Amino acid sequence: MAGITIPKTEYERLKKQSAAYRRFAAKFFELIIKDPIEEAVEDFRQTNLYTENFLKDLESGLRQSSYIQKYGNKTAAPRP
Repeated sequence: MAGITIPKTEYERLKKQSAAYRRFAAKFFELIIKDPIEEAVEDFRQTNLYTENFLKDLESGLRQSSYIQKYGNKTAAPRP
């Protein structure tokens, strides 16, 4: 692979930009689903836009989700 030379100031700027992106991405993707599955499905149900079959599929899909299986125990406490 051929080397590329850039000015040190450009390197430092890119390095800071990269670190900022990593911090942002870490927070953004930390815990996307904060509500328990039942509450998430209920929120969809209350809009009256979705069929019961869709809601059942949604709940089933969320329960089978590898994300939920890995992080499901880290959901927020139920809303009041």
